[in-house]
Amino acid sequence: MSVEIRRAGDRFRTQYDWLDSRHSFSFGPYYDPANVGFGLLMVHNDEVIAPGTGFDTHPHQDVEIVTWVLRGALLHQDSEGHNGIIHPGLVQRMSAGSGIRHSERSDAEEPVHYVQMWVRPGELDLPPSYQQAEVADRLATGELVPIASGLPEHRNTAAITINQPHAGLSAARLAPGRSINLPAAPHTHLFVALGNVILEDAGTLDQADAARITNPDGRRATAGPNGAEVLVWTMTG
Repeated sequence: MSVEIRRAGDRFRTQYDWLDSRHSFSFGPYYDPANVGFGLLMVHNDEVIAPGTGFDTHPHQDVEIVTWVLRGALLHQDSEGHNGIIHPGLVQRMSAGSGIRHSERSDAEEPVHYVQMWVRPGELDLPPSYQQAEVADRLATGELVPIASGLPEHRNTAAITINQPHAGLSAARLAPGRSINLPAAPHTHLFVALGNVILEDAGTLDQADAARITNPDGRRATAGPNGAEVLVWTMTG
């Protein structure tokens, strides 16, 4: 088993007057052949968009895109006629499939802060699709909740599904001192979206830090004095 800690300040960063984006992996003009993904996870961007701005219509193909908002609201519109406003506590998935075009813009008078994650699909060239679901009530339990998954064990519990049977995203909102057990899998990616956590045998991870865990044995993550919100990818392939 190995644990690789990636600090927020060490990530690639794209900055414009309307966008501040930090990339966990090679993205756009930033390329590192030793850092092109982890397991099935291709993109893990932590982004802030200024009010009234955003990404104009652009294409995607054969990728599963999951979006999780931390503050503000994000407006989604796509070429298949889907429209959605994503806010904290709501998870969204867009399966690009054979090809889709979409836009993402701030839908509030405050900046929108969100995490967007891309996963390789299980099947190529499928019809594009879209799904979103509220999960705030389930997160209030303090448990690790499957929110976007294709894993067989999450078939009846995940809030939404993705076209990848070997990957699943879970989230937890932890009160100070509350702990969760991370799933055991060949690849586990822990991202501290808010607050900080202490990862067993690895130390403290602050906001926007991540841990890439290979062949874990169920390590515990415990929220710090201000609590934490974490996003956990479990990947069996």
